[in-house]
Amino acid sequence: MQPSPHDERSWTVANAKAKLSEVIDRAQSTPQTITRNGKPSVVVVSAEEWQRKTARKGTLAEFLMESPLRGAGLDLERQRDEPRDLSL
Repeated sequence: MQPSPHDERSWTVANAKAKLSEVIDRAQSTPQTITRNGKPSVVVVSAEEWQRKTARKGTLAEFLMESPLRGAGLDLERQRDEPRDLSL
């Protein structure tokens, strides 16, 4: 969904430069979109929101153990084909 030019969460690059403090203040509560040539280019979010979105949620092993495919009896045997000839 493309933000409306009059959306209070959408800024052109020029407006964002001129009102950077306001962009930052508003981003503390709502993500702010900066557009370039009328198209969304970047989103400014609070540091707290960024940490929440990028925080690791467990290990790879935990993810695999919690998979709905665990115990589904999938055949994961590796094929034993001959290697391909890569010479030209």
